[in-house]
Amino acid sequence: MGDNRFTRPGRHSYNTRSNRVRPVRTPGGKLAAGKIKKTTKGPRCSDCKGSLQGIKHLHKSVYPNLKKRERRVSRAYGGSACANCVKERIIRAFLLEEQKAVKKVLAERSGKK
Repeated sequence: MGDNRFTRPGRHSYNTRSNRVRPVRTPGGKLAAGKIKKTTKGPRCSDCKGSLQGIKHLHKSVYPNLKKRERRVSRAYGGSACANCVKERIIRAFLLEEQKAVKKVLAERSGKK
């Protein structure tokens, strides 16, 4: 049975948010400390402020280095608004146009009488 202990890298020994590590088995069979990166909240919807699905939660400085397909989702408002908010926008725009058309028809009918 091997030894399951490993030493933390560096001088700071406390398991704080910025200093988290997990054991990683090396090819030589030893346990080494692998640093865990902090996760971010990730991109948010511009309307409902919910998390955007299909986009990685990375630091803002990393996004310019990603491919375009990793930065956004392939639809209208892909990287800025969630699917439900886009759906609501489309429905709202359609209903407004319908309302304008109905008003126009009613005005024509009342003008004839």
